Amino acid sequence: MNIFWLLMMLCSMVVLLFVNPSAVLTEMIGAASGALTLSIELCAIYTVWLGIIELVDASGLSNLLAKLLRPMIKRVFKVEDENIQKLIALNISANMLGVGNASTPLGIKAIKAMDDGSGKASFSMIMLVVINATSIQLLPTTIIGLRTTAGSSSPADIILPTLIVTVITTLLGIFLVHFINALKRRKKYE
Repeated sequence: MNIFWLLMMLCSMVVLLFVNPSAVLTEMIGAASGALTLSIELCAIYTVWLGIIELVDASGLSNLLAKLLRPMIKRVFKVEDENIQKLIALNISANMLGVGNASTPLGIKAIKAMDDGSGKASFSMIMLVVINATSIQLLPTTIIGLRTTAGSSSPADIILPTLIVTVITTLLGIFLVHFINALKRRKKYE
């Protein structure tokens, strides 16, 4: 992947050298400045949300959240371990709040806890990856933050379309994982 990005950057620089040679250095400095600004803004957003998630966990709300989501988690993920259910609940709730990067450490902990040492991804691991990839967004805070910093006049206009699309993709993802798992089990017994 690094080679791909290097080739893309080199090709862009070569094209820019032929089209507008005086802009190469200006564009590189502008892009570096924009990347640094964006990184600092995202760092601030994630710092706030990671702090909130830590407070939720320390206050015991994560246990309450896990209890509320337990029936859904048991049915969708087919996991019985309460610690794994708690990690999945926190991961899903962070994704629902639109802070996917803040939910990543929780997802990694949940995957490690589900690992049986076989070297193969279990049904529940695959389901967690699919749900993280599709993740229902009740409040897409990262995108709203990016739109705000980009100067959007109404950065929250994306809430309803994002909710509709993420609900559809998440339901489709859950269905496909269950469907493929059923096909694999059926094939195994034939």
